[in-house]
Amino acid sequence: MKPLTIYLISDSIGETGEQVIHSILSQYSIEVEGIKKFTHVITKKTVEKILANVSEEENTVIFYTLVQQELRQYIKEFSEKNSIFLVDLLGNGLAAIEQATSLKPLGEPGIIRKMDQEYFKRIEAIEFSVRYDDGKDPRGILKADLVILGISRTSKTPLSMYLANKNIRVANVPLFPESEAPKEIYQISPSKVIGLTNTPEKLNSIRKERLKNLGLPSNASYAEMNRILEELDYADKIMKRIGCLVIDVSDNAIEETANLIFDYLKKTGTYFNKE
Repeated sequence: MKPLTIYLISDSIGETGEQVIHSILSQYSIEVEGIKKFTHVITKKTVEKILANVSEEENTVIFYTLVQQELRQYIKEFSEKNSIFLVDLLGNGLAAIEQATSLKPLGEPGIIRKMDQEYFKRIEAIEFSVRYDDGKDPRGILKADLVILGISRTSKTPLSMYLANKNIRVANVPLFPESEAPKEIYQISPSKVIGLTNTPEKLNSIRKERLKNLGLPSNASYAEMNRILEELDYADKIMKRIGCLVIDVSDNAIEETANLIFDYLKKTGTYFNKE
């Protein structure tokens, strides 16, 4: 038997089609000349060039994963005219879903791959934000899409994780008088820095509850009003020196603060894709 020649025509990277072909071939002990893969095929002109080569070969099977109806129909007509075996890997599935739902397919190539890329981009942002959470490594400040500053209990970490889930790589930096702020926060554009603040009364209440949960006395200096005022004053001076946006989170849910940040980034031209 003459070796089998297989063509794979895809409007994306062809990974799905190639996996299916290998699964099918594993069921046969036959010689295959190879899989001739053509990817990112989205025009009729490109299809015509590919099929011109196919017509000159014998013992050929064409597999294709194309979502554009015009291209799928053209290949089908070509194969019927030239007696070439044809396998539409998506057609039956698209037709079945359309019949079951009365919905038309989007007809957009490579949607799965785009979704995968988006997923991995989000995972990367989350891993980055965890790695550079709470000032763990100041080097992250220079690599981050966004830097968040604030004293303890201003929602830096939950906000960072929320933004990371919107594909924004965040480094957050705690501010307290006993430790000098990292020099890197003065080396980046102020538009990439967000300062968070809160009212002294709200911080006092939150910190007392925090101490209680840790089994510590509520009168510890961490929750004392004088200490809170000192920290707020220290943070305020740093934020003013940077010239960054400062958001009072005292009455905001995380989502509300995030939306304020998205609006600000968009206005300043440092907006990141949050979908």
